[in-house]
Amino acid sequence: MQTELSRKLGIEYAVFGFTPFPAVAAAISRAGGFGVLGAVRYTAPDELARDLDWMQEHVDDRPYGLDVVMPAKKVEGVSEADVEAMIPEGHRQFVHDTLAKHGVPELAEGEASGWRITGWMEQVARNQLDVAFDYPIKLLANALGSPPADVIQRAHDNDVLVAALAGSARHARKHADAGIDVVVAQGYEAGGHTGEIASMVLTPEAVEAVAPLPVLAAGGIGSGDQIAAAFALGAQGVWLGSLWLTTTEADMHSRALTDKLLAAGSGDTVRSRALTGKPARQLRTEWTDAWDDPSGPGTLPMPLQGLLVAEAVSRIQKYEVQALLGTPVGQIVGRMNSERSVQAVFDDLTRGFERAIDRVNRVAGRG
Repeated sequence: MQTELSRKLGIEYAVFGFTPFPAVAAAISRAGGFGVLGAVRYTAPDELARDLDWMQEHVDDRPYGLDVVMPAKKVEGVSEADVEAMIPEGHRQFVHDTLAKHGVPELAEGEASGWRITGWMEQVARNQLDVAFDYPIKLLANALGSPPADVIQRAHDNDVLVAALAGSARHARKHADAGIDVVVAQGYEAGGHTGEIASMVLTPEAVEAVAPLPVLAAGGIGSGDQIAAAFALGAQGVWLGSLWLTTTEADMHSRALTDKLLAAGSGDTVRSRALTGKPARQLRTEWTDAWDDPSGPGTLPMPLQGLLVAEAVSRIQKYEVQALLGTPVGQIVGRMNSERSVQAVFDDLTRGFERAIDRVNRVAGRG
């Protein structure tokens, strides 16, 4: 499970694991992969520094990276209050009525209300980078395409590779032209924001579009034989996110949500705009059904939808309202049917990869 890219980064397996949990990211690196910490929730630089300090102490001198969110379009002179004022009253009433229908209690006065627009603003990401470049990160990934040119240059000046997620060959070529080093080809099956093209089609298209730049395959991958398939399609590694949500190191803060993930099948997700206003794959719930129902008001564009539902999502999660409780996750959730350590997941991936290679060799008459 080694490629030119994995050897360049000094990792044993070409498995890149994206996660919002420092303990998971560190465990991925210790297991021989490459842990990538998601930074979007760190609106305060000192919080990111605290967790990077922790990772530095727990990766056993293995390499790791950071994933930031830098929107493609820069918005200046607009406050969160200005954006909030754009939300129609009818949509606010719809949220109120949906929560009331399911008996969801209010948050306590002054309690945090979850996802905010500030975590998606360019300046927040730049503040995160001011912290991150003080640490020996080896990869900077951007979840919303290519970062600005000065950020790419700054990363390269610090000997940090830059990766960008792409949902089409056109996106991949655009990233290559911008000067990034690694394309993450994320298929329709993936959790979170995705495009319309499935991984089996997207991966070889992206490989051809940006050659000789390395491509990581993402979306619907959670077994060793799928990793072997990704290599056969030309990828130099895989980018896995959803698979880590049910590991013992993941801090989901909700037993009910973990149980839902363990019980879900590959057909129990939906690509919905309910969470952020852009299509994002997540568990299908009565919350996503309500927003996707043609009789409802429909979702708002990003970032209005995220602001509108932030407090509601926090209430649903805090009180673990079963019918509404969900999370971004990919179709690979159907394989996430037991709680295992990150190391156990890696052991399964490597064994499955070896079996797949043996199977291919037998088919080719070499076994």
